[in-house]
Amino acid sequence: MKKLNTIILMMFFTTISFGQVSNETDKTHIKNLVIESFDEIWSELNSKNIDKYYTKDFLLLENGEVWNNDSIANYLDNALLRKPNPKRMNTIEIIEIKVANGMAWVAYQNYAIFSTDNKIIRKAHWLESATAILTENGWKLEMLHSTRIKNE
Repeated sequence: MKKLNTIILMMFFTTISFGQVSNETDKTHIKNLVIESFDEIWSELNSKNIDKYYTKDFLLLENGEVWNNDSIANYLDNALLRKPNPKRMNTIEIIEIKVANGMAWVAYQNYAIFSTDNKIIRKAHWLESATAILTENGWKLEMLHSTRIKNE
């Protein structure tokens, strides 16, 4: 009987530890998803990367506006036509990530520095939250809500 109880306890704790490792792995994926999406979409002004990071029905809610993948692509494509294109450097500071049942939400501070010819021309700061879902192609952002923080 003691052996059976020991085996059951070992299986229970092993299952819990696997769940914790998986949850931490998912949190790392979500963090990387946010960082890489800003670098590869917004910094590179690359509309071709939208499908890589956003779901088909993705929504961006920012400053009272609702953007979808088409409006984001149009913005990025038009931004490429303006010269010179400032370089955008992102810094993402994660506040919290929660993952459960193939869904996740993340809250973070988003800082961007825009420069031209190695001179800073603008700094921006947003408080943001996003939701993500686990798709057959991995984690993708489903919605992003952005609140601009005024520069001090």
